[in-house]
Amino acid sequence: MSAGEVLVVGNGPAANRFVERLYHHGHRGGVTVLGAEQGAAYNRVLLTSVLDGTLPPDALTLPAPPPGTRLHTGVTVTRIDRERRLVHTRDGASHRYDTLVLATGARPVLPEIPGFAAGGASPEDGVLAIRTLADAERVARTPPQSAVVLGAGPLGVEAAAALRRAGHDVALVHRGPHPLDRRLDSVAGTLLTRRLEGMGVEVHPGRQAAEHHYGKLVLDDGMVLAADIVLLCTGAAPETGLARRAGLTVRSGVVVDDVLRTDDPHIHAIGDCAEHPRDTAGHLEPAWEQAETLAKHLTGAPVRHRGTRQVTRLRVPGIDLVQLGRGGPVADGDDVGADAGELVTFTDPARGRYARLTLHGERITDAVLLGLPRAIAAVTRLYELDLPVPSGRLELLLGVAPATADDDELPDDAVVCRCNNVTKHMLAEACRAGAHDLPTIAAATRATTGCGGCTDAVRALCGTFRPSEGTDTP
Repeated sequence: MSAGEVLVVGNGPAANRFVERLYHHGHRGGVTVLGAEQGAAYNRVLLTSVLDGTLPPDALTLPAPPPGTRLHTGVTVTRIDRERRLVHTRDGASHRYDTLVLATGARPVLPEIPGFAAGGASPEDGVLAIRTLADAERVARTPPQSAVVLGAGPLGVEAAAALRRAGHDVALVHRGPHPLDRRLDSVAGTLLTRRLEGMGVEVHPGRQAAEHHYGKLVLDDGMVLAADIVLLCTGAAPETGLARRAGLTVRSGVVVDDVLRTDDPHIHAIGDCAEHPRDTAGHLEPAWEQAETLAKHLTGAPVRHRGTRQVTRLRVPGIDLVQLGRGGPVADGDDVGADAGELVTFTDPARGRYARLTLHGERITDAVLLGLPRAIAAVTRLYELDLPVPSGRLELLLGVAPATADDDELPDDAVVCRCNNVTKHMLAEACRAGAHDLPTIAAATRATTGCGGCTDAVRALCGTFRPSEGTDTP
């Protein structure tokens, strides 16, 4: 099949990845990208690394689109004319398409609290959300002062830790019983709270903001927190307004099938704006896999998107925490029957270590691991490759079990560095071209420059690659 003239609305990680893979798989038609933000595409996953200066803003920049791509930034799309296959923009321009790909991402969900400006965020009053690079840079330029982070999902926890590292006095307010309560049970949640408090973050679980005045935030129990900055990390919702106005089927996101197609055969959707029955929005890995599937489909390959094995890693230096799978936490005290599989738990509160694995047929379907970096590497690999768990469960969690999968079992397109989408093949090429240590590998591929969780895997893999003739041995 031929995709003809492809038009992409959005210029985030999903769109960037899709365009690169579309050309990679042989697309010969035109490609136009319309991005609402000014400037190059960047990796939103790493925004909190800008807050404390761990990464400079330009380090988040994604590779430029392949030559021949027509990229328009600072463009707002207002309407889709499905009958004529035209997309109209606010500046009066129109763009034709044979295939339209919506990659419009998500928008922050902002709370309605007395004292907040209409719409939630008000930078002049010190109330901000973190969704764009400009948001992160604005917060990073703020001198150390008192900061309150509302919401303790992954973004809120990462932001609170980053602001504390940058020298702010930080309070983290969360309506749930503990941070990450949608992902962690009470044991893991208590240990995570203890770790955050040990870093100097003041945690207020089970509380909500009731009123805001410049410089202070009043909670629903009457407590008043100093708040020169209020950072809103209260969730995100798929950006579906354009699709709704065009009459496409939308539930929480734009509904797509296994080739990421909407109910209009000429329109597809990928990333945070898309709703696929076996994916969870808000994560980068599904967006990348959707982009890959769609690129192959539009260039004639017989592919189907079957969902993504979800890996959620907390990007906070000093806190090793990963959640595998899409299920919520197992309720404390629940019995695990035959249908629920095997439950393996390990708790070491004195050292802040915890693990909870759910197995079906000797394979991991859900897991939470905290404070166990070696086990995180081993268990994550077993989960991603869908390999059986060794019989020595405790040895696995303590990081002393022998490897169950050789590096040769990893396919070349396996993503080793999730933050920067670096595959095994990319690492191999860099090492064979002369990258001989972690700094030169990072410079060549950007692997390890995100959360750092892939460092051991990158080091181990690159030790197995042989250099090409005329290069130095790693």
